[in-house]
Amino acid sequence: MQISSAALLKASSAATTPPTLAERYRAVRQASLALAAPLSAEDAMLQSLPDASPAKWHLAHTSWFFEHFVLGTQPGHQPLQPDWQVLFNSYYQSIGPAHARAQRGLLSRPTLAQVLEYRAQVDQRIGDCLRAGHLDAVARQHLLLGLQHEQQHQELLLTDLKHALWSNPLQPAYRDDLPLPTPTPAAGAAVWIEHPERIVEIGAPAWPAHARFAYDNESPRHRVLVPAHALADRPLSNAEFRAFIDDGGYRDPLLWMSEGWARVQAECWSHPLYWDPALEREYTLGGWRALDPDAPVCHLSWFEADACARWAGARLPGEFEWEATAAACPAAGNFADAGLLHPVAQPSLGAGAPRQLFGDVWEWTASAYGAYPGFRPLAGSAAEYNGKFMCGQYVLRGGSCATPAGHVRASYRNFFPPAARWQFSGLRLARDL
Repeated sequence: MQISSAALLKASSAATTPPTLAERYRAVRQASLALAAPLSAEDAMLQSLPDASPAKWHLAHTSWFFEHFVLGTQPGHQPLQPDWQVLFNSYYQSIGPAHARAQRGLLSRPTLAQVLEYRAQVDQRIGDCLRAGHLDAVARQHLLLGLQHEQQHQELLLTDLKHALWSNPLQPAYRDDLPLPTPTPAAGAAVWIEHPERIVEIGAPAWPAHARFAYDNESPRHRVLVPAHALADRPLSNAEFRAFIDDGGYRDPLLWMSEGWARVQAECWSHPLYWDPALEREYTLGGWRALDPDAPVCHLSWFEADACARWAGARLPGEFEWEATAAACPAAGNFADAGLLHPVAQPSLGAGAPRQLFGDVWEWTASAYGAYPGFRPLAGSAAEYNGKFMCGQYVLRGGSCATPAGHVRASYRNFFPPAARWQFSGLRLARDL
């Protein structure tokens, strides 16, 4: 019997008392297995992009993370699979060498069955440690970090697999039973929400010194001056991006950054990834579907988002402008737990209230990914988690329809290179006042 990840996580959130660490661990780990359940062994080793990874590798790497960072703190622990340490390390050079990222799809061995058995062994040992109270404060912190890390990989499993299946000439669906969204009133014209110049607090208190989890790249919390600006009340829609295409947006070099224009020419970009050439359908995790004009446009690179914003006489928001608005809104929306696994249109909330800041699509910002003043990475090898990628990338905010519910917050900073298109990434317009 297949259990959906949404059902598992809803069951946990429905409890009258907060889940224990052991219960949360089981729920997150089972959610990954639920996402992988529709896959064959052949599906699970597909890799169609150098920056993507096979589903089998995601399942193994997240287990390796728990084994190294949690079980590795236990006296006398020996690696469960010593020969796999290089295979499933990602980029922790302080730990040791790692198999080349672009060649993860060549790892036909170990088999999917062996990887699943390895997961079960790790889970058994983690469970034993939790029941016996053997995990000290550092190990428990690493366990909490590992749960957040696994949720990130749950989203990557979906986005990477979507590209792999789309790359197959048959373009099969990940799941034929994914529901269509419930019809809603048209999204309507975007409304500009004006904000005066102000000083705001940005970021999250440093964890684990502060009990509430946040990644190290979200801290320290600090004050910034946000200039007067306006934000659109919703993300840009498919219909609005179609107007950019129809007006020659992909043919006008004046709209593009130089590197972006070179990409357009070299890779023949003429529409978002997964749209058909007729601009009428898009490939989804549920297969090909008619393009919903009111739904948020997705699978855009930063270059495409930036060019479209310029065409619209606007710009991308700075990440502090975005966070200052999102901090006053609940982190609720169309996340993976809703089971749609695709962005959907949402009706206006009225009175200029912002909508869809969380879920549906990650929103590109104009902000380069860098360190906050006074940034301190996590201790030990975990310092490699975020800080060393603060070069040549842009910040995205808000989560997507493939992000697990409860994983993001207003201060959450995602980041990708500007040419990345395979994530559920879109944009919200901003302008100066």
